[in-house]
Amino acid sequence: MVIAIDGPAGAGKSTVARGVAGALGLTYLDSGAMYRSVALAALRAGVDPADADAVATLARGASIRLVGPGVLLDGEDVSAAIRTPEVTEAASVVSAHPGVREAMVATQRAMIDAGDYVAEGRDIGTVVSPDSPLKVFLVASDRVRAERRAQQTGEDVGDVLAAQTERDRRDREREHGALRAAEDAIALDTSDLAVDQVVQRIVALARERGLGEG
Repeated sequence: MVIAIDGPAGAGKSTVARGVAGALGLTYLDSGAMYRSVALAALRAGVDPADADAVATLARGASIRLVGPGVLLDGEDVSAAIRTPEVTEAASVVSAHPGVREAMVATQRAMIDAGDYVAEGRDIGTVVSPDSPLKVFLVASDRVRAERRAQQTGEDVGDVLAAQTERDRRDREREHGALRAAEDAIALDTSDLAVDQVVQRIVALARERGLGEG
């Protein structure tokens, strides 16, 4: 079983999903970290992130494990390494490749089949787990999203906004796993909400459906 939390970068998916998972006694699944790990593997191997076949081969051969809050790539803790601006940009490119998405979606589905998760990403509710009993699509204004990302990375807000606009375009226009809300997803604008408020709203929705502990 999975509670699906989708949305664009900077909408608060990761922080909110962790909070919801903790409140409901479920496991947090960060799908974005998996694509970031593929991007890191490509950069380290000197593979062009735009080379779909080469990156897909890397994705199929990589061992990516989510262990608590950490991420292991071929046994190495890359939790910090996958959060750099360089990897963020590369991840947006590699995640558009059908072969990469096929490999990552297969891994995510296997995890979900074996446990109960709160999963966040771009296509959890539309592709990975369209039968999810609760789908939430988080949104926020472009400026708010850019400011949040800039606070995390220390980058200039204007630079982040420009890169974010390009990533959004790629995410919406890609052929496989495009960024869009599932028809039965509940849209939630986080622009003016504190994290705790967003978490509480989703937890309430989950409990209405009998999901999670308590």
